[in-house]
Amino acid sequence: MTAPASSEFRSGFAALVGRPNVGKSTLLNALVGEKLSIVTPRPQTTRHRILGVVTLPQTQIAFVDTPGLHVKAARALNKAMNRTATAALEDADLVVLVVEALRWTSEDELALERIVRAGRPAIAAVTVSALRADNIADLRDTIAAHLPRGLALFPQGELTDRGVSFRIAETIREKLTLELNQEVPYGIAVEVERLTEEEGVLTVDAAIWVDRDGQKPIVIGARGERLKRVGRAARLALNEMLGRRLHLNLWVKVRENWADNARALRELGVE
Repeated sequence: MTAPASSEFRSGFAALVGRPNVGKSTLLNALVGEKLSIVTPRPQTTRHRILGVVTLPQTQIAFVDTPGLHVKAARALNKAMNRTATAALEDADLVVLVVEALRWTSEDELALERIVRAGRPAIAAVTVSALRADNIADLRDTIAAHLPRGLALFPQGELTDRGVSFRIAETIREKLTLELNQEVPYGIAVEVERLTEEEGVLTVDAAIWVDRDGQKPIVIGARGERLKRVGRAARLALNEMLGRRLHLNLWVKVRENWADNARALRELGVE
């Protein structure tokens, strides 16, 4: 059922844009009230456009988390992330520039330049703390007030346009990133190869792709212990997220230089 329309009902897309690691994903999760974007301390964790929908009595806001815009986009993966972020802000009804108070970098400047070039209405979110929920409600109200009048864009109760396979793959990638820290910088991708269900248990077969042979033993760890830790952390998070029992099988595979291969990026859903 679509949310009711009235002369005062507002709806639209609000893109969260900014430099890497400025807190866009944490902010999206706080605004929506549910974890939709994975979060790690590592820059460039977000690779995709992530949609989170909030439906209020007189407003529907489709928040869009975007990859951080970065100046040094040397690899095909980085360039694809920049294109994803730019496309999201160009399509938005309102752009929210997320910046850190008392700090301005060349990548903040790049984000501002892209917003100006797109010519979209924009506001800046500076003194917001998603972790402490400071000013979250005020920011949401401000965004709502600047959206165009119109019908709801998504059915009542719809939270995101991302399916289960995507959310599972992203959760696994989050746990991998937290576990690996600096050991395998950005050569990791996760692909759910199969989902099966039997007697109420969802079984997930997922491939962890690395881009060099030498990275495979790093991900697996001594006697497979690292991969076991990642699998357990991901399974527990997914059990909670999906509200059901889940069995997770992980394999580590090598695909040489996938992050510089346009075809591989398409096949892995990065672009």
